[in-house]
Amino acid sequence: MDNIIKLNRDLVSKQYKHSAYKSFNISDPKPRNIHKASVKDRLLHHAVHRRLYSYFDKKFIYDSYSCRVGKGQHKAVDRFRRFAWIVSKNHHRTVWVLKCDIRKFFASIDHQTLKSILSKHLDPDTRWLLSQIINSFHTQMSHGSFSNKGLPLGNLTSQLLVNIYMNEFDQFVKRGLKVKHYIRFADDFLVILNDKEELKNILFEMSRFLSKKLKLKLHPDKVFIKTFYSGVDFLGWVNFSDHRVVRTTTRRRIVKGIFKENAKQESIASYLGILEHGNADKLKRELSRNNSSTH
Repeated sequence: MDNIIKLNRDLVSKQYKHSAYKSFNISDPKPRNIHKASVKDRLLHHAVHRRLYSYFDKKFIYDSYSCRVGKGQHKAVDRFRRFAWIVSKNHHRTVWVLKCDIRKFFASIDHQTLKSILSKHLDPDTRWLLSQIINSFHTQMSHGSFSNKGLPLGNLTSQLLVNIYMNEFDQFVKRGLKVKHYIRFADDFLVILNDKEELKNILFEMSRFLSKKLKLKLHPDKVFIKTFYSGVDFLGWVNFSDHRVVRTTTRRRIVKGIFKENAKQESIASYLGILEHGNADKLKRELSRNNSSTH
């Protein structure tokens, strides 16, 4: 209670300073550097998120699915299939999919741009508080210096702030480019159309907006335009017109997780639950059978 009272006093007097982070690495499945805030700061992050989430969530487009109540990865994949069915006129027309990924997403969020976006919505005191959180982290450059960019993977507030940041892009795509069938999950997004050449034009406009307005770059190795019929890799699943299968790397991660010597039953149930969202009956039977024999 003494710590909470002191935190309140520091906030009221604007003496609050965000503490340093503790960093550690995880593989999820690719290597990620996580920065963990102190208990005091995490308490504040939760309070900020609780007060601001509902205000900003109302401003987001429907088809933004990351870190939002009632959304999520599986609903994004289901929406993708629904859009493909609509564009294909019930599988009677060729569907082209533009799939994009942003390079070093969290590390590239520009602080000044983010603060400018927040200034359109928040009062001075709230802007001051969020500035303390934003300024508490800087991406380290290759030569050792720090840039005025980056949000830490690990902060609850980071999830909300990147959605606020990318909402500028979402609004441009939906209202500026008039794209009807668009879905975004964090830094993964796609557009579905019948016209491949139009998708190329949309890609050019998207890339220019991201670079000019948000100081972000598309990942050169993770941008493609292909037919839905040939299979589109999106959020852990390779999606086809009439079914979807687990991505190879996802399959390996699930198998590895289930057969860990100390794997908990809750984790195993979670992995098997993931497989319920696609065509993975053979893998489910194999995992269930082997799991029964090892536990």
